[in-house]
Amino acid sequence: MNAPDRFELFLLSDGEKKVTWELDTRVPNTALFTFNKEDHTLGNLISSRLLKYPFITFCAYHVPHPLIPQFILRVSTDGSIAPKEAVLTACRDIVHDLDILSREFTKEWELKKIANTGRENM
Repeated sequence: MNAPDRFELFLLSDGEKKVTWELDTRVPNTALFTFNKEDHTLGNLISSRLLKYPFITFCAYHVPHPLIPQFILRVSTDGSIAPKEAVLTACRDIVHDLDILSREFTKEWELKKIANTGRENM
């Protein structure tokens, strides 16, 4: 079978970095970010967030091969911010949004448990 072992899909090898990046010399204010051991889930999340910012002129990702857990993100900015800073900003905003989601979900779950406890006592 051609599929890699499951642990190879998320565990980094010795010396392997999670994210590497390089400037694109053909297009100004553009960088390529390679995310190892990640897939469409994170690629779509980051690129969708980046496209919401007014300083982003282009953002897209692609997966070179379906059996290789990696995606490449291309980010172009208008020059007011560096591509690396744009990606860091997007990641911080995503973590912030997920923190809010977690807190709100936990709050609603606890309220549901309290409401169900009240019904059982009737």
